[in-house]
Amino acid sequence: MKTNGGRRRIRALCWSPRAWRGAGMAQKKYLQAKLTQFLREDRIQLWKPPYTDENKKVGLALKDLAKKYSDKLECCENEVEKMIEEIRCKAIERGTGNENYRTTGIATIEVFLPPRLKKDRKNLLETRLLITGRELRSKIAETFGFQENYIKIVINKKQLQLGKTLEEQGVAHNVKAMVLELKQSEEDVRKNFQLEEEEQNEAELKEKQIQRTKRGLEILAQRAAETVVDPEMTPYLDIANQTGRSIRIPASERKALMLAMGYHEKGRAFLKRKEYGIALPCLLDADKYFCECCRELLDTVDNYAVLQLDIVWCYFRLEQLECLDDAEKKLNLAQKCFKNCYGENHQRLVHIKGNCGKEKVLFLRLYLLQGIRNYHSGNDVEACEYLNKARQLLKELYIDPSKVDNLLQLGFTAQEARLGLRACDGNVDHAATHITNRREILLSNPQMWWLNDSNPETDNRQESPSQENIDQLVYMGFDALVAEAALRVFRGNVQLAAQTLAHNGGSLPPDLPLSPEDSLSPPATSPSDSAGTSSASTDEDMETEAVNEILEDIPEHEEDYLDSTLEDEEMIIAEYLSYVENMKSATKKN
Repeated sequence: MKTNGGRRRIRALCWSPRAWRGAGMAQKKYLQAKLTQFLREDRIQLWKPPYTDENKKVGLALKDLAKKYSDKLECCENEVEKMIEEIRCKAIERGTGNENYRTTGIATIEVFLPPRLKKDRKNLLETRLLITGRELRSKIAETFGFQENYIKIVINKKQLQLGKTLEEQGVAHNVKAMVLELKQSEEDVRKNFQLEEEEQNEAELKEKQIQRTKRGLEILAQRAAETVVDPEMTPYLDIANQTGRSIRIPASERKALMLAMGYHEKGRAFLKRKEYGIALPCLLDADKYFCECCRELLDTVDNYAVLQLDIVWCYFRLEQLECLDDAEKKLNLAQKCFKNCYGENHQRLVHIKGNCGKEKVLFLRLYLLQGIRNYHSGNDVEACEYLNKARQLLKELYIDPSKVDNLLQLGFTAQEARLGLRACDGNVDHAATHITNRREILLSNPQMWWLNDSNPETDNRQESPSQENIDQLVYMGFDALVAEAALRVFRGNVQLAAQTLAHNGGSLPPDLPLSPEDSLSPPATSPSDSAGTSSASTDEDMETEAVNEILEDIPEHEEDYLDSTLEDEEMIIAEYLSYVENMKSATKKN
């Protein structure tokens, strides 16, 4: 692809010491996966003679295997022997664990620790399945040196529930458990008391944030389930197919869908801030609630497919992709759903929208994750194919920064500029027209509406908003007086009122011209009135805060999920292609 400056050059990847370690680990996982394939194909049972003797010690025949597979892997014989011995020991451990479980009922759980604590060998924990999730969390914290209240456990792609037993939650022998750390730490031990205290405060704040998220979503979902809601008038419960037409949701599924979409948006907000440890529980909760919706709905919109990508991406960024057993299934599901929504070769999408430039971002991430998964599975040919497809899309989606600057000077946002340029193949003039046609000035900047239509003679604002509309805003968590004033300002339009209040912390913008009757003056209250309502007000304030926090993370632009600078993807594509090239170079040298 050419730009104003000629052919674009992918910037070179600078290898830091950490990057070298990452490269070595990635190559080791690749070789282990290839070696496992060879052993499986040759039906080699390492836990039996002649590879393991009666005392479970290594047999001499293992060296012959190492020589054979070092030739096939074109790798040092000693290194291959070490990897085979590692696989053999794991097989012995697994067999011992299985026998122990059959005779005693004590299950083995494989614990995946945060990257800073990762070791080459597996971390195994023995436990009975009748203990509660809280007891397991305590045991993991004690065994691996965590503070109990500052970790979360993910098992079977679900957050461990503390009050239920492991058995009730479907936890079985040989299951994988992933530890998410709420506090961020780059060192094994913090000796400085002040830093340790700051870490604890940070973890507590994050835990409170997670609880507020759950509370806010539950409030909104319950209100949505109990109220006959018009999707066109309720911005947080609007889901549309690829034509942009809102889909009517059966009342029986409304709450589940509300929770699914809410958790997904909250998870995406954390993803943008690179807070992957907090994002993952939200995304997994979204997946759980989406699965309560009918299959027809999930096949009609791309929301569920995007969620699958976000989950796999989150595991990858946490360096725990191996903990996600069904990564391939999730990626295939996303690909199938995109095909159903967009049509073969995106023809349905092009027919509806006139282009598919923005949606290519989703396919870039899909191909990248498929490439990574195949590489870690030892499928170098498939990995190279997907990574090159991702690199080609990266070239197509590249945006010249000077073109973004041109659109910024016209008053558009950086997000609008990126989306517009990708929709219009990089043409600035077409992008400006595209953005202008899409942009509803009143919705994105309500102050502009008053500048264009503030003549007192033509001011026909609604004098008395309907009680029904006020109630809808109150249901969302806004103050009744503020809701009424907002509805007066926006002539009864609930959607505009809700979005404006949400983006301004539950208040109207201070620079929005208001008539005297729209001005908010808090009613005078006697001390006795205040004392009698303080408890109720506190509860209401907490609910309002929780709801507003949810609404603030709902993106203003309906195509926010398609917007990305692609900087992370560019570096990761270059990184994994370098791994593949290194393997090819090693093969040629041998």
